[in-house]
Amino acid sequence: MSQRPTPEAPARLTRWEQRTEVPLFGASLLFLAGYAVRVLAPHDAQPWRDVSLILVWSTWSLFLTDYAVRVHLSGLGARFARTHRLDTLVVLLPLLRPLRMVRVYQAVQQRRDRPRLDLYARVMAYAGMTAALLGFSAALSVYHLERRAPDTSVRTFGDALWWACETLTTVGYGDVAPVTFWGRTVAAGLMACGLALLGAVTGSFSSWLIQVFTREDEKRPPERG
Repeated sequence: MSQRPTPEAPARLTRWEQRTEVPLFGASLLFLAGYAVRVLAPHDAQPWRDVSLILVWSTWSLFLTDYAVRVHLSGLGARFARTHRLDTLVVLLPLLRPLRMVRVYQAVQQRRDRPRLDLYARVMAYAGMTAALLGFSAALSVYHLERRAPDTSVRTFGDALWWACETLTTVGYGDVAPVTFWGRTVAAGLMACGLALLGAVTGSFSSWLIQVFTREDEKRPPERG
């Protein structure tokens, strides 16, 4: 027998998300820092590698707990995974947690009848931050996956960062590229995210400029015939 959400379930879930979004974003930064130490630190760098491992697992368990609470508050049960695919993907791959900022852009799309300049600026800032965090996360992942692969062009973390910048900006010089299956999987995901984030930034910037020009035109005195 399927579980049906109660009428107050969406409100409870919304309140929970509003209260936990900022703390969980801080936890995602800690997760990223721990993962960066695991990837970049030498094997004999103790106790930092052990501390980073504890940090990675503790923050991931926090994300898992948050996901379980969301499932409970939504009242959807197993259907939560189908209706909240981004939340499910993020809890499986915490390095993708910055993608949750894309919801701000969706809010702008729903308010096109009442645009606000400060909201457009916020979207551009969030999209830029998301791109930076995703690019750094992808660079870490690709460096971790590619550095020991034969015929790899990602020999240093600097090479991985350069590749991430090329991919996010859709330039694609081709001088640095992953060669392993999982490295190319990360690259494909970053390409898709780069296109979406670039579209969010350019679209919001264009809308912001249109609103500025419209307000300037409204302030001008009417021309005399």
